[in-house]
Amino acid sequence: MNKRQTRIYNEIISKYNFDYEQRSQIRLGIENNLNVNIYANPEFSSEQMKEIRQGLNYELDVTLYAKPEFNAGQMGEIRVGLEEGLDISWYAKPEFNEFQMCQIRLGLEEELDVSIYAKPEFDSWKMFYIKIGLREKLKISDYARIEFHSEQILQIIKGLRKKLDVSIYARSEFNYCQMEQIRLGLENRIDVTPYLNPSIDYEEMERIRLELERNK
Repeated sequence: MNKRQTRIYNEIISKYNFDYEQRSQIRLGIENNLNVNIYANPEFSSEQMKEIRQGLNYELDVTLYAKPEFNAGQMGEIRVGLEEGLDISWYAKPEFNEFQMCQIRLGLEEELDVSIYAKPEFDSWKMFYIKIGLREKLKISDYARIEFHSEQILQIIKGLRKKLDVSIYARSEFNYCQMEQIRLGLENRIDVTPYLNPSIDYEEMERIRLELERNK
């Protein structure tokens, strides 16, 4: 650092009790003539400071994520979205964790209709499977509902791929193991009615299915 930069650095670090990693991020920003005042705040960890500094390096509008309520992972997802020119308003919200943000960002990159799954109540795995369904142009939007968890969504996708009538088993009262047994029965063209009952556990469903397949 030159004398001017050293003076700015010393003035900033004298105000707060920054740790070594935080001071390093401030120094790197000053050396690159960035406006470090945006992140020279003890509320930001060194990892958060790094994400903000990288955004400043690319002349991004870091005010969209330079907020203590976003952790470094969330900041990184928002920063990458800004770099790629995506509409980050879909996910630049504290209620989405970094893994959910990632699935929404990836959907935006593929120009998918992320409105179908950009919901905080959907975990990242559920988002992932719905994104796959959208990518494959399956009618997954009909089943992107809160009552289904990720493994149930996967069983629905597998059925849609086979062009099965998934409405037969796409019911929240069936767990994903039960859904699988019903799906396999449909794939093997048997009448699944004898075990189409949520009170029958999946192991019994499997026994009934295999017997029906042997006798068809």
